[in-house]
Amino acid sequence: MTAVPAAHPEFTVRALSGPDELPLFQRLSYVLDHELEDDLATGRRRPEWMWVALRGERVLARLSWWTTAGGDRPLALDFFDVDDELPPAERSEAGLRLLETATAAVLPADVPRPEYGRFIPPDWREDPTARAVVETRTAILEATGARPLVERLRLEWRPGTAVPAPGGRLDFRAVTDRDDLLALMTPVMEGTLDAHARDDLASGLTAREAAEKHYDEELAGYASPRAWWRIAQLPGSGEPVGFVIPARNNYNAIIAYIGVLPGHRGKGYIDEILAEGTRVLAAEDVPRIRAATDLANVPMAKAFERAGYVNFERAINFVWD
Repeated sequence: MTAVPAAHPEFTVRALSGPDELPLFQRLSYVLDHELEDDLATGRRRPEWMWVALRGERVLARLSWWTTAGGDRPLALDFFDVDDELPPAERSEAGLRLLETATAAVLPADVPRPEYGRFIPPDWREDPTARAVVETRTAILEATGARPLVERLRLEWRPGTAVPAPGGRLDFRAVTDRDDLLALMTPVMEGTLDAHARDDLASGLTAREAAEKHYDEELAGYASPRAWWRIAQLPGSGEPVGFVIPARNNYNAIIAYIGVLPGHRGKGYIDEILAEGTRVLAAEDVPRIRAATDLANVPMAKAFERAGYVNFERAINFVWD
């Protein structure tokens, strides 16, 4: 980690003193600003995890980590903004000093840095302003040793969009328990196009260990009914084909995870599995269903498109090794 002092002759870096400083934090803007007040109230954020770089009353840069409600450690860095009206060198200096000072203060030296994620416009490469925002933050992150992991499509199904009726090629049953699902999540790791799963496997985890990590760190944390989770199987034989995990996170109804077993890929089953997950959530009269898939996962992106999901945003994720 780069050694950076906590203060600079021209600006100061510090954590928020309490929730009452939220208006100060919001002097810069980002698409998730509307979630901050509730996140603070529920413990998904803490003032000591929300930092700003200040020159007088001007916010030059800001960042915040996030966790699950009641979590005791940061799980994701999901706010990192600089004042884009600053000269380039000053933007970079403020952002770098903020990031390194806050990280040294909040995270123990022997704990890996949580992943950074940012939502960006779907056409960010063609929009000079949006591209400059992304590239400015990317350069600062890479100066601290971060590397880009993946760019993802953020997708949304909206009420009024047709949901196909069951096609009859598959039956669906509920997931009985953790092992029931892990028995299918493990082989799905074979040939996966998901960058997070591939990164886990490249780190040395076995397919089973990677599946357990995904289950325990994400799926197990959803408070929505497990009765929504579905395993797809062939009629008659009951042979499993894949699964879908409809859920609700802290903010939206989501398709949390979907997979087709290697032996059944390329047969069009993904459309029926995704339709089942969508039907489950649509029956709950939700205002929207969110989903995401890696930009490089073209088959999954096309399946979402066929199902009527709209690509309304993208996301980029960075990790520190």
